[in-house]
Amino acid sequence: MKQIMLHGKNDWRLDDIAEPTPGPRDALVRIAACGICGTDVSYVHMGMTPGHPIPLGHEMAGFVEWIGDEVPHLKVGDRVVVCPSDVGGGAMGTGGGQGGLTPLLHVPDAASGGRLFKIPDDMPLTTAALAEPLAVGMQAVNQSEAKPGERVAVFGCGPIGLMAIATLMDRGVEDVVAIDFSRERLNLAKSLGASQVLDPSEVDIWEELKRVHGTAPFMFGPTCATDVFIEASGADSVIGDVLSNGRVGGRLVIVALHYRPVPTSFLNLLMKQFTIRGSIEYPERFEDAIELLQRRDLSTLITHKLSLEEFGEGLAILEGSKDCGKVMITMGDAQ
Repeated sequence: MKQIMLHGKNDWRLDDIAEPTPGPRDALVRIAACGICGTDVSYVHMGMTPGHPIPLGHEMAGFVEWIGDEVPHLKVGDRVVVCPSDVGGGAMGTGGGQGGLTPLLHVPDAASGGRLFKIPDDMPLTTAALAEPLAVGMQAVNQSEAKPGERVAVFGCGPIGLMAIATLMDRGVEDVVAIDFSRERLNLAKSLGASQVLDPSEVDIWEELKRVHGTAPFMFGPTCATDVFIEASGADSVIGDVLSNGRVGGRLVIVALHYRPVPTSFLNLLMKQFTIRGSIEYPERFEDAIELLQRRDLSTLITHKLSLEEFGEGLAILEGSKDCGKVMITMGDAQ
């Protein structure tokens, strides 16, 4: 059996591994679709191997192929999304013993009820595999506490930023400005309902936000009146720019990975009584993401479908021009 394994820094391989041996509380899932993302790219470049190779893949959906005697809520043939969080048996695809970039996934402790979630029969499994990144974007919106009528700016329109926009639209928050250097990603943001899209290479973002969202008073001069900022770009400069140009009482949620320390003006934070929150992983109910996928068709966010053997091509797409949405690895029947 094949599995994408990370052996060290910039050293990933499509390895032959042994067939899994599950226990009575476990399940086996025949993986049909598994997304790859910027986190996978980061893991590859950083190594992320704690003394042994680790399997990759944490955005997966497929069919239940085998179920243990102590797993009462599922049956063979069920179409499911896998929650990769450490809800029992370790995390998946992020340093644990299992990863979704393989045809047959061993799911430890499926009996806990927090790992496998059924999906509707008419939902393609490629769409279902969007549940994990959607849950990440959704949690960023949860942390922002954005409400209908508020003005929001989303920095970065990769999959997580796009999923945050989809969540905002679903909740009736419609005054959303999407910011990215990629025309393809801005077009995707527009298709989701973003009211404005901005390319920082073409316009002064802060002047445009003042034009679109209006201005708010501040002792050193008016700022943009944007209520909420979601940082999904990973660009360190965004955090300082938001504090410099954001309104009094503004809110910033950071969902992108910033591996280096970022200089921060705590004077701006203090004077503007700004709120900064981090966001990681998922809502309390992982099913919230699946239910949103039932309400809204987000399949157009999948811009590339590749085979398991083309994993390296997928990495190159993600770290190249970034003119893409979600890159999906498909195996077998993904319908």
